[in-house]
Amino acid sequence: MEPALWQKILDLCNRLSNVTYENLTKIIRLESTGSATAARNLDDSDQNDIDTWMGGGTCFSMTWHLYQSLRDMGLNPRLVMGHKRKERNIHCALILPDADTNASSRAEGVAIHSEFLFDPGYLIFDPLPIPLPKPFGAGEALFPLVPNSVRLVRPDMDSMELWTGGALRTDGSISSPMKLRFEYPVAGVSVEEFKLHWSESFYREMMTYPVLNRLDRERGVQYYYQKGNLVTRDANGSRMERIAEPERVEKLSEIFRLSPELVSRALGILSK
Repeated sequence: MEPALWQKILDLCNRLSNVTYENLTKIIRLESTGSATAARNLDDSDQNDIDTWMGGGTCFSMTWHLYQSLRDMGLNPRLVMGHKRKERNIHCALILPDADTNASSRAEGVAIHSEFLFDPGYLIFDPLPIPLPKPFGAGEALFPLVPNSVRLVRPDMDSMELWTGGALRTDGSISSPMKLRFEYPVAGVSVEEFKLHWSESFYREMMTYPVLNRLDRERGVQYYYQKGNLVTRDANGSRMERIAEPERVEKLSEIFRLSPELVSRALGILSK
């Protein structure tokens, strides 16, 4: 891929990394419209402008924004759905083929990565080169991101697994065990199917409580909030604290960079 185009892609990912993952705007839109399709159509990411988003978004908002932006660059990303245990199509990401290479390309005897995984909904804002399955490649690849290491595993040509664990120590070990997060059929889905799963996501169990997730890439700190508990994760490990109800609006607004009015309105809807 041409260096100038690759830099544009990295700049896009960096801008997206400043967006908070949150389901509060999703909750507000569903309550306001009464239907998932209408709520989805209100999503400002559909207009492809991060700066006008009402807050942040979930994996569908972030992935859709990224998909549109890459298409505008003349690229051909594929939307992919993630499965978790018995829950199918619970997550989404995208795969970007490198138009300048193919899976059989070789440079100095080393396989050239021909596709990249983008998973902003899981706070992975670095394009990850996807390994080829054995015997064509190593079958897996470890990425020592901070505060969470990521491992991509390719059991075969049709599937891929996303594993995450703690930060990589200086001795090469991982500070906390790797866990399987999602399985992706790499062939991808159509835009129509993607939007169908997006609409279905408005009625999942996670829409009955606030979920917020933000990564401070500069400091290597992740903040995750769910059901009254705030988890702060960095290279040294995780710490959990309970946020008392009277303090929630102020603290969540500050930590996750959301307006107090948005947080208060969403929590009010959930309390009904």
